[in-house]
Amino acid sequence: MKFAERKISGQTVYDGKILRLEVDEVELPDGKTSKRECVRHGGGACVLYVQEGKILLVKQFRYLYGKEIYELPAGKLEKGEDPKITALRELEEETGLVSCDAELYLKLYPTPGYTDEIICVYKIENAEDGQKHPDEGEFVNALFMPLDEVVKRIESGEICDAKTVSAVFKYLSQAK
Repeated sequence: MKFAERKISGQTVYDGKILRLEVDEVELPDGKTSKRECVRHGGGACVLYVQEGKILLVKQFRYLYGKEIYELPAGKLEKGEDPKITALRELEEETGLVSCDAELYLKLYPTPGYTDEIICVYKIENAEDGQKHPDEGEFVNALFMPLDEVVKRIESGEICDAKTVSAVFKYLSQAK
């Protein structure tokens, strides 16, 4: 049995700056129909930078969680932008570090049940000091945290950001 679903019809409910919400009617593999609430998102990119056993993180307040969280430097893709360019742009904007040697490290589907967002994680090997210039309304602090401390904070539930956890554990698995 094939598990593909076929779109019958759809309606855009909201079209905003960051996302578009659509409600689609689909035909299921057994011939029945169902609704799918689809968050369409242009995607994002982030940077994993490990230097002397420390991982570069940013700490910022995330409104929807109501608290400050640690995460990799990241941001959303501009329309038609190469994810690598996004990652390097966000690195400089949020941390003041500049690099040009990013390699695609990991692709993530953060919440495949309702969004088509893809996050591309890029790994960099070195960076130079540049000029930090966060977006208007963006307040971030950049810091290097020892890898063992990052792991402890993941295990304790303090660091929960999916892209950060995924990238750190892939890094750890390759370090063995």
